[in-house]
Amino acid sequence: MHRPQYGAIHADWLTADVSRRIGAGRKQALGKAIGLHKPRKPEDGLLHVLDATAGLGRDAYLMAALGARVTLVERNPTVCALLRDALARVLATSATQAIGERIAIIEADACAFMALAKNRAAFDVVHLDPMYPDDGKAALPSKEMQILRDLTGGDADADELLAPALLAARHRVVVKRPSKAPPLAGVEPSLRFEGTQLRFDVYLRN
Repeated sequence: MHRPQYGAIHADWLTADVSRRIGAGRKQALGKAIGLHKPRKPEDGLLHVLDATAGLGRDAYLMAALGARVTLVERNPTVCALLRDALARVLATSATQAIGERIAIIEADACAFMALAKNRAAFDVVHLDPMYPDDGKAALPSKEMQILRDLTGGDADADELLAPALLAARHRVVVKRPSKAPPLAGVEPSLRFEGTQLRFDVYLRN
């Protein structure tokens, strides 16, 4: 690690910022993109989302807090340990325990995991948030993102995620992208939910 001035980082899902995002409800861009704003039949159960690029897990926790069941996949063992630590603290807090019980963490390579035969159409939604390559032109990303790049080496293979994600998703694949970034793997989405700095590209399954 070559950023000693930063000190330690940890995954924290109980911050005021995360609480504010939860308070925005299911009709915020992420909620709409994954389909949480749509009513579900009781027999369908909770919307099951695979977050295949978990990072520090804030989006995954938000989706769980908004009512989804979320499986996080992370291939880096150090990042996976940070996620498990965050989940343990959520489960130990009475106000958030029920949210934590809707979250599972798996240490695995996302492409290989999604390509498993048992995982074909196993998830209602697959959520992807690959790191966008640093072109040296944009402002420096957050401390956590810079350290994540150091730990994981970035997501140079991000384009390879889309094809297996489309196999693992029953209804849709949602890709979080910077506003001006090209679509993942050059494939145009079925629809987009635009924000000021980022967007969600949605690939609908038949």
